[in-house]
Amino acid sequence: MGLMTGNFPPVEPAAFMDQPYRERLKTLSRHWVDHGFGSPKVIALIYITKLLFFYVLGGVLVGTLTSGLNPLHPAAWWHEPIFYEKSILWTLLLECLGFAGSWGPLAGHFKPMSGGVHYYARPGTIRLPPWPERVPFTRGDERTPFDVALYVALLAVLVVSVALPGTHTHGIDKALGANRGLVQPAVIVAVIALLGILGLRDKVLFLAARSEQYVPALIFFAFFPFVDMIVAAKLLIVTVWLGAGLSKFNRHFPSVLPPMVSNVPWLTVKAIKRRLYRSFPDDLCPSEFTQRLAHGPAMFGELVPPVVLLFSHSHAVTATAVAVMIVYHLFILSTFPLAVPLEWNVVFMYVTAFLFLGYPAQDGYALGDMGTGLLILTVTGLLFFPVLGNLRPDLVSFLPSMRQYAGNWASAMWAFAPGCEAKLNQGLTKAALMQKDQLQLKLPLLGYEERVAEVTLTMILAWRSLHSQGRGLNSVMINHLGDDIDHYTLREAEFGCNAIVGFNFGDGHLHDRRLIEAIQKRCRFAPGEFTVVWVEAEPLGDGRQQYWVMDAAVGIVERGSWAVKEAVSAENWLPNGPIPTRVDWRLAGYGRVSYPRVGAVPVAGGAVGA
Repeated sequence: MGLMTGNFPPVEPAAFMDQPYRERLKTLSRHWVDHGFGSPKVIALIYITKLLFFYVLGGVLVGTLTSGLNPLHPAAWWHEPIFYEKSILWTLLLECLGFAGSWGPLAGHFKPMSGGVHYYARPGTIRLPPWPERVPFTRGDERTPFDVALYVALLAVLVVSVALPGTHTHGIDKALGANRGLVQPAVIVAVIALLGILGLRDKVLFLAARSEQYVPALIFFAFFPFVDMIVAAKLLIVTVWLGAGLSKFNRHFPSVLPPMVSNVPWLTVKAIKRRLYRSFPDDLCPSEFTQRLAHGPAMFGELVPPVVLLFSHSHAVTATAVAVMIVYHLFILSTFPLAVPLEWNVVFMYVTAFLFLGYPAQDGYALGDMGTGLLILTVTGLLFFPVLGNLRPDLVSFLPSMRQYAGNWASAMWAFAPGCEAKLNQGLTKAALMQKDQLQLKLPLLGYEERVAEVTLTMILAWRSLHSQGRGLNSVMINHLGDDIDHYTLREAEFGCNAIVGFNFGDGHLHDRRLIEAIQKRCRFAPGEFTVVWVEAEPLGDGRQQYWVMDAAVGIVERGSWAVKEAVSAENWLPNGPIPTRVDWRLAGYGRVSYPRVGAVPVAGGAVGA
């Protein structure tokens, strides 16, 4: 891998794409083990430059200069409450603009490199209201000038919130003495209100803002007395850590670590990467070492240190736990995960130090220093969505469910009859072409030949196949398409979603039935041209994942499930055939239309799943 050239799989693209699909999966997943996505090193440098200069340096300058602080004297401002508040608001602003998480090539944004403002400020793009039948004035799936006006207002209020000097409120002077105040509560209330209204009209924007992380903090900023605000913020960050840690007690998580570590750009020792797999190149299931790592040290970092931080009254113990959590976030950041939440990890590193070293329990910021009623209300509110989302994942996105990197996600796979993917560019209002076409643009680092672009996108399917859902999704798609799977255009739905609505974060709820229906309304695929296999996350302790198959022109045509234990134990390229699935329902009379290679005549009703 060079600075400007990636580590492309050792295949001849045209001949390779003519191979059976499972052979392609086998070749590319083996390549992923050693090289990950194989991006040029300059991609990592672009991310690092954006993170350090635009986010960190920009955030420091904004947070200090607008608050009467000297950016050159960090000892004087790192523990200032207004700088903490503005670090959250600065991060939220960048998330809303699309310049933070889910940005750049690792999220499927090649040109432009961001979603966000390119979609939310453009009338006619798709919006996805969460409860259109229940909430008045939210029906429809098209972004209107009203939506754009609300979004622009949100950005304006966020800019105001980080630009205004502090105000002395919520008892901060009594608690601290000399200080620079707090962000004005009225402005924060406006941010909360606008995010809430926008979220009811478009769940994509609401989740893209990482509202599950930042809105609770904004509520504390706006309404809580100062000491209660600090203690509540501690409860919030500990809830995020514990939610992520506890959700990893499942069969899925060991499959997450190997492909994540394989994509680390600074780790070039193949032997270390291969040790995470059971028997490279023949068996790419997680090794026993990975199983022990996943359910031992990996979860230790999200469970024990947070509890220590919440209850410790010892400076040495607290400092040690803070160091552990900072290293933990630094490791996640260094792996460049495909959703690239780099800014989120940086702000969590800072917030950890701010809350637990700047305002330690022994100085009057322990749980017992918070009002009992407010403590109960805060804990209840923070636990509501994680508990509900793990018991009923169909009701709650995995983001507010706090299942970060747990491997237990809603996911999907798309299949287009030959030539039909082009309808997405023709029929949809969006800021970017689909990824295959982005990759072919004559621009620096792009300009891929068509078949090279296809191999590159198939790499993402190989990555998905290394996770439990990938084996199930591929199994159902093989059962449904039969031999057609070898010449249909296959796509990872998360990447497709990024091009169509501007954001995804590993959450299948953002490309569920409602998105497919919105796409179909505009693109009018014929029966059999666009097939979707979608799976919900596993409910806590259930042991099965529920899937459905959708023909975009017809609707959902099949529902069923698979056993998680079957998915996690199968070889990722399914050399022994699809894993067992249980079909619970099929649409009566449905016959899938089969499309041979380009130029042939389609055949109705003769395929598996008809």
